[in-house]
Amino acid sequence: MFIQTIDILGTIAFAISGVLVAMNKKMDAFGVLIIAFVTAVGGGTLRDVLIGATPVFWMKDMTFIVVISTATLFAVVFRNYIKHLRKSLFLFDTIGIGLYTVIGIEKGLSADLHPIICITLGTISACFGGVIRDILCNEIPVIFRKEVYATACILGGLTYFLMLEFLEDRNYLFIIAGIVVITVRLLAVIFKVSLPSLYANKG
Repeated sequence: MFIQTIDILGTIAFAISGVLVAMNKKMDAFGVLIIAFVTAVGGGTLRDVLIGATPVFWMKDMTFIVVISTATLFAVVFRNYIKHLRKSLFLFDTIGIGLYTVIGIEKGLSADLHPIICITLGTISACFGGVIRDILCNEIPVIFRKEVYATACILGGLTYFLMLEFLEDRNYLFIIAGIVVITVRLLAVIFKVSLPSLYANKG
């Protein structure tokens, strides 16, 4: 029940972030819904395909369809009340990657995979919905820029397995790992920390 709650919260966060991007691009209602959908389930779909968990999660549980549709409608109806869209997008996106990282790790553990592969699955779950969203919206995906994005997911995953030696309750592990992802992402943006570029500035 706890894991399902985290999964739904992550779905809501990503769906809203997708709506905000689509509205910034002035898409029609169908476009907004599609972007919200792929943002919310894109990473999880790729994750399930990689581990052979088919049909993928949202095909077996209509809850996700209802959640995405409801979150999309909410974001559209109350778009005038969501002030500072860029800040809102960043916030929902950050919450989404934090929640989906731990969901991906849990899926990997359930499949008896190596911790490194579990962290990889967590990163894929968290990041690739946003990658698909940005590609469809003709943007360079955040994960491929200098921003600390996938790195935050990896640090959260490492924290999970380090804390596994000290905590038996996985619920606490999920909360701590998710908070680490969100905190690292927030601090990186606040203090303008980014990964080094491979291209030297000219001029």
